[in-house]
Amino acid sequence: MPQFSRCVIATRESPLAMWQALHVQELMRARYPNAQIDILGMTTRGDQILDRTLSKVGGKGLFVKELETAMKAGEADLAVHSLKDVPMVLPEGFELAAVSKREDPRDAFISPKYASLDEMPAGSRVGTASLRRELMLRMRYPHLKVLPVRGNVGTRLRKLDAGEFDALVMASAGFKRLGLSERIRMIIPAEVSLPSPGQGALGVEIRAGDEVLRDAVAFINDPDTRACCVAERAVSRALGGSCQVPLAAYAVVESGELWLRALVGNHHTGESVHAEARGAVDDPEGLAARVVADLKAAGAMALLDAVLCE
Repeated sequence: MPQFSRCVIATRESPLAMWQALHVQELMRARYPNAQIDILGMTTRGDQILDRTLSKVGGKGLFVKELETAMKAGEADLAVHSLKDVPMVLPEGFELAAVSKREDPRDAFISPKYASLDEMPAGSRVGTASLRRELMLRMRYPHLKVLPVRGNVGTRLRKLDAGEFDALVMASAGFKRLGLSERIRMIIPAEVSLPSPGQGALGVEIRAGDEVLRDAVAFINDPDTRACCVAERAVSRALGGSCQVPLAAYAVVESGELWLRALVGNHHTGESVHAEARGAVDDPEGLAARVVADLKAAGAMALLDAVLCE
């Protein structure tokens, strides 16, 4: 088999996406000091369309399609993604070669005015780009006004600081990676806001069958994180998961077992159903199937049908 000697990493050009690509580049350069590892920055349709929610313009796949096109054309060899932005079914010809050790997967409360969601008075404006987070807010804080917000971390913070919102709810991992931890007023417990599938983890995508590159990035893969994310993504995939579906799925390895929790609901009404189970770390798909069956038995499909038929 040929020896790994060079690759080009495709990435979005947002500050967070670039941090992620540079992080993987640094890991690979340390591992392969004689290899040439370059970065190809790109602007995706997901970055360009900021006046509508992702659920209305094609979903999170808008963040990865151009990167896959570059790989298919041979302009790049791998792409680094926030795993939560990767569609649950990859296009033919691509594979997920590695899932990195997870950063904090929980949501963060960001506000210049209040220390927590519990402090916010009725009518306060909370910005989020996620139907899952909107569902959480409707469930637990129905007195708050939930508004959509798009753009990268910096864009959203500027809107917050300009007074368009009283608070934001976003992924804590992005703030920590960008050195913005001081803006986080509170990390929201998973029991209050169950994370999105893959949140906090990075996914390394390559062309299917590229054994040289698959072996080269294998050291980045964290087995426990991957098992958790496989279970989470399997729940989402079974329920038609996309950014149009208000769905949470979060797994942890605890006492040698995989503990998977999942929730789906209607982000307009706050209605939801929840299920959880524990199982073997080496059978994340089987564990996910049990949780999905319990969700369906509790009425998940009726809730999702109401959302998807809008």
